[in-house]
Amino acid sequence: MTHVITALCMRHGGCVTVCPGNCIVPGRPLDEWPYFYIDAAVCTDCGKCIPACPYNAIWPEQAVPGFLQDGVQANYAFFDHGPGYDAREDALVHTDIQRRKGTV
Repeated sequence: MTHVITALCMRHGGCVTVCPGNCIVPGRPLDEWPYFYIDAAVCTDCGKCIPACPYNAIWPEQAVPGFLQDGVQANYAFFDHGPGYDAREDALVHTDIQRRKGTV
């Protein structure tokens, strides 16, 4: 199971600073990807991101309320079809994540 950032995200960024897996990425371009996104393949389900979000935008995937379900698909789409880690400015972190996934 992974965590999902939903449409309640206001891009506060606290989730990014507490994530031990460096798997939370701000969406870019902003008009297409307006939230932060969690890579399900890397998320360890530690839950540290949940209390770091003052907007209650982060949920365990299986607990996302119905009115926020679009966030589940958006998180997967960001990494499967969208910019994914290329949206992150830190290329070294991107390479490290790919290495952990076994894709480099």
